[in-house]
Amino acid sequence: MEISLLNERIELQKSSVEVDNIGNHKNVWSKYYSCYATISSESPKEETSSGAIWDESKIDFTIRYSKEVSVLSSIGYRVIFHEDIYEIEGIDHMNYRKKSIKLHCKRCER
Repeated sequence: MEISLLNERIELQKSSVEVDNIGNHKNVWSKYYSCYATISSESPKEETSSGAIWDESKIDFTIRYSKEVSVLSSIGYRVIFHEDIYEIEGIDHMNYRKKSIKLHCKRCER
């Protein structure tokens, strides 16, 4: 893996449930880990239905393997890249060599 290709900063966020004073449960996202990534397989896609247009772009992030990213899953984690939110659809462990991990993501609305 060439370190020079890791040229974009991303932030990984983790979901947790917070309970307020009167017992309401609320899903909150907090910063989990920040690292540099290689961006690949960008596939822009816009959908139109009933006059509404939304962006469903897909993108892959390749990051270095570490103890923090070894526990990632597609449930409960998301990626922030250039102020956009990407939900993780799948994780490729790159033949389990413990060198890098590829995150297959889809852009989602706020």
